[in-house]
Amino acid sequence: MADSTEGSRRRLSVLARQLTGHVRSVPSREAADREGAMDATPFGLAPCSGLDNNSGGMLSGQVALITGAGKGIGEAAAKLMAAHGAAVVVADMDAGAAQHVAREIRVSGGRAVAVAGDVTAPDFPERVVGEAVANFGGLHILVNNAGYTWDGTIHKMSPEQWAAMLEVHCTAPFRLIQAAAPLMRDAGKAEIERSGEARQRCIINISSTSGTHGNAGQANYATAKAGVVGLTKAVAKEWGPFNVRCNAIAFGLIDTRLTRAKEGGESIVVGGKTVHLGIPAASSHWEVLKPLVALRRVGSAEEAAGAVLALASPLLSYVTGQVLEVNGGSYM
Repeated sequence: MADSTEGSRRRLSVLARQLTGHVRSVPSREAADREGAMDATPFGLAPCSGLDNNSGGMLSGQVALITGAGKGIGEAAAKLMAAHGAAVVVADMDAGAAQHVAREIRVSGGRAVAVAGDVTAPDFPERVVGEAVANFGGLHILVNNAGYTWDGTIHKMSPEQWAAMLEVHCTAPFRLIQAAAPLMRDAGKAEIERSGEARQRCIINISSTSGTHGNAGQANYATAKAGVVGLTKAVAKEWGPFNVRCNAIAFGLIDTRLTRAKEGGESIVVGGKTVHLGIPAASSHWEVLKPLVALRRVGSAEEAAGAVLALASPLLSYVTGQVLEVNGGSYM
């Protein structure tokens, strides 16, 4: 597997060097319609700064890869980015959910492809990045959103629970960022060497207020999400010289299957073990927490997606290495 992974990285590096020799953008929706959609488009990287790349939106001409995009915040972010002109790789371990989201985007006039897979699988990073290139010709925005909670008190937490959270929330994003390096860091470096400047690209890592403030019953999740913040700042410092921004978003109480009632029956299978998602008696839990939120309500997935869009957009082109807390004012 190591040889296969290294071979994939070399192929992506070669492709990145080829791509930086082109300045053509991924076509706008109108151009794609005229030319018979994306398969007629040669590989090319799009400019990532300015609001007038194309007429289709402020992300027009860009390619976004979003993990955990089959449901919740990831789904909302995928649809919102597509609405603003991005071509979107909808990655999720639930193949049906990923295909459904990609189909809805296409029906709405956007561009999307579904990629099913487990972000913790050794071959997933190179495979999903390869799909971005094969379908849309490049990669400009990476959103590491996939994850789940597996709660337990510290004195009762199993080694499996602890390791699973670090694997999905820290190791998987790290490996995806590594896989994207040829198309982000290396591409920017080549552009600077050739012309003195690089197109802007960005990475958004999803953290949590559990990671920035801690949370009882979530030592594993809180530790992993705190690690996301450290990873984000390290990437921002290392890749900033190549015009790659990297920021994190720490979400508070957002209405997703991770915060709804565990009694609702939502679950995922991890290593052959079923993990039930949600919070026991979530409705009463929410009522206790709402008075602690300045806006006195739970946030929606669509509101959370707005923060993702903002950080990906040229509106925040001078923001990197930061943690944006989206919590309705529960922490100030």
